[in-house]
Amino acid sequence: MALHNARAATDPAADIFTSPLSEQPLSKRAMPDLPAPPNVVYQLLRSELLLDGNAAQNLATFCTTWTDDEVRHLMDLCLDKNIVDKDEYPQTAEIESRCVNILAGLWHAPAGTDGAENAMGCSTTGSSEAAMLCGLALKWRWRDRRRAAGLPTDRPNLVCGPVQVCWEKFARYFDVELRQVPVEPGATGLQAHQLREYVDENTIGVVAILGVTYTCTYEPVAEITAELDRIHEETGLDIPLHVDAASGGFIAPFLHPDLQWDFRLPRVASINASGHKYGMAPLGVGWALWRDKAALPQDLVFHVDYLGGDMPTLALNFSRPGGQVIAQYFMFLRLGREGYRRVYQACADTAQHLARQVADMGPFTLLYDGTGALPAVSYTLTDPGSVGWSLYDLSDLLRMRGWQVPSYPLPPNRQETVIQRVLVRHGVDRDEVELLAGDMRRAIKRLDEGHPRDSTRVGFHH
Repeated sequence: MALHNARAATDPAADIFTSPLSEQPLSKRAMPDLPAPPNVVYQLLRSELLLDGNAAQNLATFCTTWTDDEVRHLMDLCLDKNIVDKDEYPQTAEIESRCVNILAGLWHAPAGTDGAENAMGCSTTGSSEAAMLCGLALKWRWRDRRRAAGLPTDRPNLVCGPVQVCWEKFARYFDVELRQVPVEPGATGLQAHQLREYVDENTIGVVAILGVTYTCTYEPVAEITAELDRIHEETGLDIPLHVDAASGGFIAPFLHPDLQWDFRLPRVASINASGHKYGMAPLGVGWALWRDKAALPQDLVFHVDYLGGDMPTLALNFSRPGGQVIAQYFMFLRLGREGYRRVYQACADTAQHLARQVADMGPFTLLYDGTGALPAVSYTLTDPGSVGWSLYDLSDLLRMRGWQVPSYPLPPNRQETVIQRVLVRHGVDRDEVELLAGDMRRAIKRLDEGHPRDSTRVGFHH
């Protein structure tokens, strides 16, 4: 048998599916004893990956699911380049710096006396890491001010609305109290007038969201900064604002250029964004920017010399490929401002087209119709008690056709409202949403005819 396996493994005419590796289940708990031909391993893994959902039909994700072939080639060139090693890979580091400068201009960072951008920034593995770095900068600056005044530094808090889970992680990992402001009836995010009840001398900052994960709307950043200005004037509390622009940071500059949300507002100290979401780069890149050096404590910057030369580094990770950053720069050059505007205007038009169809289907009330913020649609059942089925049931039926359309409750205090959300990204075209709308109508008809009881949602079990 061993001789048979050896011959089969070296036979160039052997079929992949008659190879020894394919005649048994793939090893799942221990490393195999013998090597196998790479083409066989590749094909077997490729076949197994077909069990994953189709990314193009995943309307729950904000992340890039379509990319140019040239991006794939550039990613291949960078598989062996650690972007943190700026001494060995100086041109990759230069391209990262160019991206930071482009974003600083896009987000209206103030220029220095020499006309150059004052903003500081870096790439990260995603918006979650970028948010944590910006949160750490807020905590460090608050702590330094308190120490200088001889005040205690043991009770920092961060005020926000319905943020993404990365902020909950930040608070837990770095020992900060997270004060999440409940969502008011009829609202979809933090409202400026709610701040006074939650901020105090221990508040390291406030987070405003440009593209709320739950509903895809923008929080009123300018109104929030104006309220913080009033609080400063009346109480002396000088609280900086961080903008979590994970999604909206690559939408607002092109679709809503007059919207005041970025470094044009003096109270905005930092911004994070996901290059691998509406930045259209492949998965694995985010961006953190600070308006100037004063907003980024130097204690957070490490200097290392054991990779060759003195290198400042600001990141939670110390090894990651440079390809995603190169791909981001490719997209900036490939599309330019007008290209980004065209892509996202097309996405917004498609989202609004879907919103009109959803409104005409009968049982839904739109929460967001794709106008004025992210290219997306969110909606709820107008009268859940009368239809005999839930949005969870609708999600299950759509999944049978490959569509991944999430259903979930809104955050407190609107958790009694269950909604669905459809994101329209680069690559989601008008024909695709027409197919989705047709499947939704057929699913609704089937649910109306069957009247199944509401699905019971259960947690994970071990």
